[in-house]
Amino acid sequence: MDRDSHCTEERELLEAVSRITTFSTTSPSDEEENQPKAEISCQVRKENPEKDDTQDCNATLSPNSSMTTKELQEYWRNEKRRCKQVKLLFEIPSTRIVEHHLSKYVMYKIIILQTGSFDSNKSVIERRYSDFEKLHRNLLEEFSEEMEDVTFPKKTLTGNFTEEIINERKLAFKDYLRLLYSMKYIRRSKKFIDFLTRPELQEAYGCLRGGQYTKALEILLEVIGLQERLTKGNPVSVVPTLCAIVVCHKDLENPASAFEYGEKALSRLHMHTSHRYYIPLLETMITLAYELGKDFLSLQEKLEEWKTKKDPIRVFTLKELAVREYVQ
Repeated sequence: MDRDSHCTEERELLEAVSRITTFSTTSPSDEEENQPKAEISCQVRKENPEKDDTQDCNATLSPNSSMTTKELQEYWRNEKRRCKQVKLLFEIPSTRIVEHHLSKYVMYKIIILQTGSFDSNKSVIERRYSDFEKLHRNLLEEFSEEMEDVTFPKKTLTGNFTEEIINERKLAFKDYLRLLYSMKYIRRSKKFIDFLTRPELQEAYGCLRGGQYTKALEILLEVIGLQERLTKGNPVSVVPTLCAIVVCHKDLENPASAFEYGEKALSRLHMHTSHRYYIPLLETMITLAYELGKDFLSLQEKLEEWKTKKDPIRVFTLKELAVREYVQ
């Protein structure tokens, strides 16, 4: 391809990205039409969350003119995928009673589904009444106005383990989660996302620190899909989890899988080279690429370029960073 053709192709790609931006900002919202009609009710500010989410996404559409044609194509594909808001459904199909020496409580099985998806896109977690109660208290601290008319199932002195009470709470908690998710500021909040992902991540990192890489990997692969769907507008937030998956695969001597997830993490840090995971990830990817017979020179160039721009500082290895996550 001659230079003029190459430049023409890059201009066409940039124009296409611009058209996507224009189309996305004028797309109508149907989120308010689909808000749940639950017994738990709330007066929510008049807003257009889906449009706001899309606008936030469009704010990040800034393709660098120095990108190669291949990089522009990949950037365009990623932005198109990211600008589509993910909608989630919450179901609580079953419960189980847990008894320890000095305690007894009900665990609620929560299935989180992406609308229009198949079973492969569902996530399954378990939470108890006290977990929901803690979430409610935390949200009231930050979103008192939004939560003003949200009711929460109260504890009873007796009958907490009867079938009637448990079934009532199953329905109430399902409606509660749907309602919280329908409010833009709450579904984006760290407190809401932590409620749905943090216990599993804490368990996974605990296994990683204990050298139980197979168990850690199993949990991380379960939670990463949900974490990505919950943080669709903030892809950098899942980098630590992706890097933990890289560490597990690498220690389990699965370099190809480690490299695959490393590429996913690196793509999310393309515009965030000051991120604490960027250099440790680059160094790990160079090692993996060399081991797999892949192109490691381009990665080495990025590393050297970063070093010339930054003052020399002590950088942890990828594994050292991973084991520090979720330390109590």
